[in-house]
Amino acid sequence: MGKMNVSSDVMLNLFAEMILDEALLKFKQDHLYEAIDHALAEGDEVTFLTLTSELKSLQVLG
Repeated sequence: MGKMNVSSDVMLNLFAEMILDEALLKFKQDHLYEAIDHALAEGDEVTFLTLTSELKSLQVLG
């Protein structure tokens, strides 16, 4: 029965890690969208291109 508890704990830890990773990805994407909007509003093309590139990289990973 001890092995069953260890397996359950491992699965729960993995599931919790997946949820945290997803939440962190969403937070980063939301922050980038806000920063991109700000760069557009300011007419800052260099920052816009940098941030959109970073967002694309995150989306490939996610």
